[in-house]
Amino acid sequence: MKHLRAIVKEYKEQFLQEEVFENSINGEIKRIQKALLNEKFLPSVGLKTLFKKLLRRSKYPMEIAIVGQFSSGKSTFLNALLSKDVLPTGITPVTSKVNFINYGEEYKLKVNYNNGANEYHSLEMISEFTDQRKAVKDIKYLTLYAPMDILKDISFVDTPGLNSQSLEDTLTTKKILRDVDGIIWLTLIDNAGKESEAEVLNEYLENFKEKSLCVLNQKDKFTPAEVDTTVSYIKDRFSIFFSHVIPISAKQALDSRVNQKEVLIETALNSLQKKFKSSSNLNKYADNLSFFQDDFADFSKTIENISKQNSSNDEKIMKDSNIGDVLNFIENTIRPQAIDSKAFSIKKELNSICVILKQEYGTILGVYESLLEILVNKEKEILEAFDEVYAKHSKALALTFEQIDSIMQIIADTIYENVKTKNAVRYETHKTLFNKEQIKSYEYETLFVDSEAIMQKLFYENALIDKQIKATIAHLRSTELQSSEDFTKVFQILKSAVKSWQEPYELIKKNREIGSDLEFANTRQFVAKVYENIILSYHSAILGNISALHKKFAFFNGAFSYSYTEVAQQSVLLVKEKIDKHIKVYESDPLKYSLNIPSSSSILETVKKNFKFEKMEIFLVSRRNYLYKTVETSKEQFSQINAEQIDYVVAKKQVFLDKIKEIKEIQKSLGL
Repeated sequence: MKHLRAIVKEYKEQFLQEEVFENSINGEIKRIQKALLNEKFLPSVGLKTLFKKLLRRSKYPMEIAIVGQFSSGKSTFLNALLSKDVLPTGITPVTSKVNFINYGEEYKLKVNYNNGANEYHSLEMISEFTDQRKAVKDIKYLTLYAPMDILKDISFVDTPGLNSQSLEDTLTTKKILRDVDGIIWLTLIDNAGKESEAEVLNEYLENFKEKSLCVLNQKDKFTPAEVDTTVSYIKDRFSIFFSHVIPISAKQALDSRVNQKEVLIETALNSLQKKFKSSSNLNKYADNLSFFQDDFADFSKTIENISKQNSSNDEKIMKDSNIGDVLNFIENTIRPQAIDSKAFSIKKELNSICVILKQEYGTILGVYESLLEILVNKEKEILEAFDEVYAKHSKALALTFEQIDSIMQIIADTIYENVKTKNAVRYETHKTLFNKEQIKSYEYETLFVDSEAIMQKLFYENALIDKQIKATIAHLRSTELQSSEDFTKVFQILKSAVKSWQEPYELIKKNREIGSDLEFANTRQFVAKVYENIILSYHSAILGNISALHKKFAFFNGAFSYSYTEVAQQSVLLVKEKIDKHIKVYESDPLKYSLNIPSSSSILETVKKNFKFEKMEIFLVSRRNYLYKTVETSKEQFSQINAEQIDYVVAKKQVFLDKIKEIKEIQKSLGL
């Protein structure tokens, strides 16, 4: 026993140890993913795919949108942030498509088309796809990849100008502003505060103050005093739109960053790599790099010269450009908000997943609840319908009984009418005075039963009894068939209700992509097999009761109709035997006993007893006649079956209630 406990403990430690998730939004996604992708929920491919997307999204860098009107220097500003002229600049609104600038292992351009196709090009080709002076209508958006450290944490979105001539451009930008983590509104100092800008800001940036920064470009063209005046004015007038206002010189920043040592070295290295890859001698002299020695020597000399350069002036220009303040705002203001915003946004989406899954299970739950409602609500109606079957046909049974009673009366009356008298002689022995025996004869009227006359009248002359018995059996047969049909109609009440329930659910489908395909497939299968799952038990019981009804009728029919002639004859014989006994008794002591014709009631009693009339009465009109018993049995069976089927459906329903409850607990754990 001790060893067994040790084995159990070791198993729990190795295999049942609860998984610990890191305290981050990524860990939260994994925690909810593990819970909702449990096999008990039969998760869909759509749900699994969504969790993969959320995990990728949790690792995405924050997105900063660069927004401004035409000719505000957005492309130049972005080039300054990236320390490289990756975006084309010009005097016309050349950026006609959204440009996503992301981290990549190499410089390249991805073009995404409206039809879903995409293709890659060198970065130098970007102007071919962004200049709205060219045919770029089929392009949806562009993605620029660059191996820059800043892009590992920040993804920039270069948007079309809000005063672009293209309505599509401005609508696209408006959609982007809702989703990005931060917004940099770029404007020229001499345009800042104009009425045209106020209108655009009111339309686009009214609800994004907490994540918006106003950058005033081209500060190098104005005196410090003029810059300060403009900054104060913008802070005062546009305070509802921006968290902060920073004046910059994108040109100074770009010029200074381009001349920084690390940038110059990177540029030289990229140039060397390009020469090496494009060399026509690369394949021919793969084992001998002598063809590349001159280029590498030039590169080494360039690096040596860069190292000797005095970069103090570039650093001063960089500082004066204020581009560092923009980066600090992104790092210290936008990033914390972006992290919290992303976490909250993803949590909301996780919450939405729970809501959707609950709704999907609610849809399935409705299938079982509506079926349960039918089984519960129809029980009273069906039990009353059984009672109506009895009420409807009990009168017919009473009429059948009256017909049989009438037949008994006719047989009895016919026998009574044919008990006749005739002269007979009886003999008595007397003793004389001398004690001698003397036999004397006496004439008297005796009784006899005219059996032939009775049978002739009842069966042979007009077939009176034949006709009445056949009519009675036909009437009872009609009652049997109609009651059987009505039993079937009672079953149809439930069958029709379930059939109406079945039709809309046979093709039930999930409403959302993340809903479980298997759960809905299993539900459709349950609905399709509702006869086997639910109805069959009721139907079998009804058929059994109808069969019992037929058997009881067949027994009664056999007992009553198949030998009624013989039973009638036996009744005549019984009456005759009783009369013969009376005659003997009378003849034994005429002074003591009288000889009278039997009463019609006594003959009727004999006939009924011989025909087992009491059993017929019990069968047809007693409180517990055969129809009453069949109805009561049907009601008891229905109630029992219905209780079992209700429990069955409740159990099916409970499975989904438990799943909904578990999802609610998962949802609650999100803490929203």
